[in-house]
Amino acid sequence: MSRESKIQNFNPNGVGLRNNHFIGLPFEEEDAQIVLIPVPWDLTVSFKNGTHSGPQNILEASYQLDLYDDYVEDAWKIGIYLRDVDEQLLSKNNKWRPTAENYIAALESEVEISEELSAEMASINQVCQEMLDTVEAQCSAILASPKLFGIIGGDHSVALAGINACAKKYESFGILQIDAHMDLRKAYEGFTYSHASIFYNAIQNKAVSQLVQVGIRDYCQEEADFITTHNQRIKLFSDNDIQEALLEGKSFKHVCTAIIEALPMDVYVSFDIDGLMPTFCPNTGTPVPGGLSFSQAKYLLKQLVESGRRIIGFDLCEVAGIGHAYDANVGARLTYLLCNYMGKSHGMN
Repeated sequence: MSRESKIQNFNPNGVGLRNNHFIGLPFEEEDAQIVLIPVPWDLTVSFKNGTHSGPQNILEASYQLDLYDDYVEDAWKIGIYLRDVDEQLLSKNNKWRPTAENYIAALESEVEISEELSAEMASINQVCQEMLDTVEAQCSAILASPKLFGIIGGDHSVALAGINACAKKYESFGILQIDAHMDLRKAYEGFTYSHASIFYNAIQNKAVSQLVQVGIRDYCQEEADFITTHNQRIKLFSDNDIQEALLEGKSFKHVCTAIIEALPMDVYVSFDIDGLMPTFCPNTGTPVPGGLSFSQAKYLLKQLVESGRRIIGFDLCEVAGIGHAYDANVGARLTYLLCNYMGKSHGMN
């Protein structure tokens, strides 16, 4: 059946179809314009694990979403396709996570790291590199077509694959990071590709002209110093700064304008769900008091598109693990919103 026939025969007002497609949409990958890559990965998480099951939970939650978008007309017609979870990646994650947990426990207890555990750490770093190479290759293949991609994590370390893929297609672009954490630590806990090191690693790529961090409210001195050293490329809009501006009478639109003006025209959006208030993600791996409301995040992304900027790719990470239906519900809604707004920024429909 052709894409046009699928659109004509699909009822966007009907019951959510459990057809193993995101929101029950009728599209296959060949006739979708946005392809979502699930990455079941939480190998390096330092507090609560379980985000490896985020992509599957988001899929399950998506079936009960309504398709109407008040900003993007007939948004569902853009065509979104969520690939199946890569079972080999999931197997690697599950195989090595216990070793990572043992290593982290030893660090936290100030126990001397054995030679055997040090050797296993080297293996974990290699496995993480293999994951990133696999996902980057998928992103690059999508970018080589007329399609766009979104990554559904998994922990935030997986975002590096999408950023590096964009760097091979775009000479220069910015990153809008919505997050509770800076994630600027170098090889946190000894993991080269730690979820807490994602933007330290990303900023090494010269194609990333600007990193704009929004909602940050939990970081260390090392990270604060890193921003000071790299203040030409990194702009911080901390949660404290945002809330103080609002309390002093400035509008949220004023705040969004300043954020967006710090970004170039091509923007990769990296969304850690803990950038939202914990009310919206109570079971995420590292929740922090404060943060954006869902409506504020939606408004910021809308203003980004309204400014004429293009969203060239995105990731949504750290959605909670098995059994956390509300977190997955919020994650599914964010996924749909990000797809719709990215599509609109490219004139898709």
